[in-house]
Amino acid sequence: MTERETLLLDTCAAIWLASDLPMTRAAIEAMDRAFATASRVFVSPISAWEIGMLCARGRLKFSMSPQSWFHRLRSTRGMALAELSPEILIAASYLPGRPPRDPADRIMAATAREHGYKLVTRDRPLLAYAEQGHIQALPC
Repeated sequence: MTERETLLLDTCAAIWLASDLPMTRAAIEAMDRAFATASRVFVSPISAWEIGMLCARGRLKFSMSPQSWFHRLRSTRGMALAELSPEILIAASYLPGRPPRDPADRIMAATAREHGYKLVTRDRPLLAYAEQGHIQALPC
């Protein structure tokens, strides 16, 4: 990871990181380098919504409320909240190429594009979008 690469965690990566689940060596090394160099690793506000939806639908269970879980994630040293501006939300509607259909994935892609973040994800549509050359992504 060069100094210019800044990471944005997709919701799945945030869940896996916070739950201490196995991730790829490349993703772990990139996050370790970011934390070691006092670089920030970003998480999107859209992840708070996705986590809330997953919990509300019973697909994800935590020992605390989704709000407390997300606050704890954001409080991790080196983590920061990515900006989610109206411009990013509109840009998510006009992504080039063949973007993912899922609105949250589109917002993640637009956020990564807007800020030049490398997206850490397991999401196949986002990884495929990166293969098209429209975003940078790191499989986790």
